[in-house]
Amino acid sequence: MRTVSVIKADVGSNAGHLRPTPELVAAVEDVLADEGAFLDDYFVFTVGDDVDIVMSHTRGEDDDEVHRLAWDAFEAGTEVAKEQGLYGAGQDLLEDAFAGNVRGLGPGVCELTFEEREAEPFLVFGADKTEPGAFNQPLYTAFADPRYTTGLLLKDTIHEGFTFQVMDLEHTDDGERRIQLDVPEDGWDLTALLMEPHRFGIEKIYSRATGAEVAAVSTQKLRNVAGEYVGKDDPVALVRTQADFPSPGEVLQPYATPPFVAGAMRGSHHGVFYPIESGAGEIPSYFDGPPLVKAIGMVLNDGEFSEPVYPFDASFWDSVREDAATRFREFRERQGAFGPGTVETSELEYGGWTDIMASLEDRWTVASEQSPSATDD
Repeated sequence: MRTVSVIKADVGSNAGHLRPTPELVAAVEDVLADEGAFLDDYFVFTVGDDVDIVMSHTRGEDDDEVHRLAWDAFEAGTEVAKEQGLYGAGQDLLEDAFAGNVRGLGPGVCELTFEEREAEPFLVFGADKTEPGAFNQPLYTAFADPRYTTGLLLKDTIHEGFTFQVMDLEHTDDGERRIQLDVPEDGWDLTALLMEPHRFGIEKIYSRATGAEVAAVSTQKLRNVAGEYVGKDDPVALVRTQADFPSPGEVLQPYATPPFVAGAMRGSHHGVFYPIESGAGEIPSYFDGPPLVKAIGMVLNDGEFSEPVYPFDASFWDSVREDAATRFREFRERQGAFGPGTVETSELEYGGWTDIMASLEDRWTVASEQSPSATDD
């Protein structure tokens, strides 16, 4: 069985929350090269201020050594960030020491385990300045909506539909709370959950025809790990494509009409989920956004990754970016701090709003329930 693990963290960036330096990324890569002999392959990329590590191995999900390797690599990047005086050095490493695996320690992680096909194409998505439920709408569209994924209408294994595993992102009392829903039968119930991306997030998608794992998303809220705001969650997603699964074009199509997601400035506003090119286009430079998504396509061959391709680099996406940028700018200028420009107060990522409410409490007045009587002439 083959496992592909994607683990990401923000451990420091240049000029605020913009992008890590080449030296920081090189430090991460050096640890993988020196200590990752048990991996079949690895690949490192960045999205905004996040460093994302993609690893191929046969050790299964939640493997201590795989997760430790990523943790050590992020610690090496943190040391460079401190030396260079970068902003947010070690921000997503919420504990002083590694403990078993990175879940609950700050970094985001998604993993798929499967029997490698003769041809194993897949897409990796990295996001920045947004919430773990940001992939809800694109993945629902790709795996559950035949208006866009016409493969669902063909009489083969994809026609049997998929099982969505959804996590309750706010349930922290006694372990992780999950539910599995089948489409098309549970389609409306699934929509009812996913319409609240602050609360519910897709964690995995399975083929109903074969039971195979098809897609995975990192689904933890940093504030529920740290107890306070330390940065936006910036999820990663992994999607297998072709044959028994949607094609790359069906998985990528939803980003041509990108949804509004929570994030951007201070993690507390709504903005367009903006598909970015590789390279300079990935810097979140307008209102600490817009929320970014990068797509990378590769194939596995006996556990090794092919040369990556970047679908959003195609010229087609220039018009999408232009439209998305216009919509985001107009929305920001139209709404400012007023809803729905900002997220609801329960989702505000910084605690200052509650402090303001507390400071005003004694200044409220309550009018008498009985109005004064009118004076007779």
